[in-house]
Amino acid sequence: MKQTALLAGAYLHHLCFESPNPEKLSDFYGKIMQMKPQSIGGNAWLCSGKNRQILIKEGMKNRLEFAAFSCRDEEGLNLLKERVKEEGIEVINLQPDLFQNDAISIVDQDGHNISFGLSKPNMNAESVLNGPLQHLTFSTLNVEKFVDFYVGKLGFCVSDRVLHSNGNLATCFVRSNHEHHTVACFKSDRIGVDHHSYEAGEWNAIRDWCDHFASMNIELMWGPGRHGPGNNLFVFVEDPDGNWIEISAELEVIHDRPSNDWPQEERTLNLWGKAILRS
Repeated sequence: MKQTALLAGAYLHHLCFESPNPEKLSDFYGKIMQMKPQSIGGNAWLCSGKNRQILIKEGMKNRLEFAAFSCRDEEGLNLLKERVKEEGIEVINLQPDLFQNDAISIVDQDGHNISFGLSKPNMNAESVLNGPLQHLTFSTLNVEKFVDFYVGKLGFCVSDRVLHSNGNLATCFVRSNHEHHTVACFKSDRIGVDHHSYEAGEWNAIRDWCDHFASMNIELMWGPGRHGPGNNLFVFVEDPDGNWIEISAELEVIHDRPSNDWPQEERTLNLWGKAILRS
């Protein structure tokens, strides 16, 4: 099976969330996530930091309007365009403002808008703390359908799977570059976003982020801990709309290895202690 997304070197470039109070949410990302907020009209905001950008528009709480993946180059984007055409996936009329004009947008198996394109320069990159936007994790009723779409139709590569004792998928981690996962999916009782993640780099950077959260009176909701799949260190916080945010460090870099299977248990999600099990 052709791993088109992997060949394209796609990485998570930006996200667009809806919120009933975009200004309040953009203020949070500005102060807490060190992403300069800028009004872009129509009660919408762009929050930009170094290698991390979030769009916030007026709408429903906890709703992802779209996720945008930038490809390594024009050749990689064309590979994905060809794959989308071969698979008969409908292209929708959505052109992310932060991409060049030749982006392509589609709808995944659960109704999420997903764009692939080539990035424009980020001119507002000012952040003391390191933390590029790195991955997006969904909740779904059916992880198998997630795999069928992202792996079977777009050519992402499976890094690790988490299995229930009966063999059914609880979680799947897939990648479109050398990082352990750029997208993941948990089985849940709902469809939507589970969390989005920023990769801080090293363990000391987790400490610095936690000190920053403490200085802003933001309580950790989970962590510090270490995931089994990906072997990364993590902490979680929550934004005012209840969106989960992960700060990760030392995420596994994969060059050449087969995918692994893990049991659905607390130790898989946190080798150090308690876990938040989704299903």
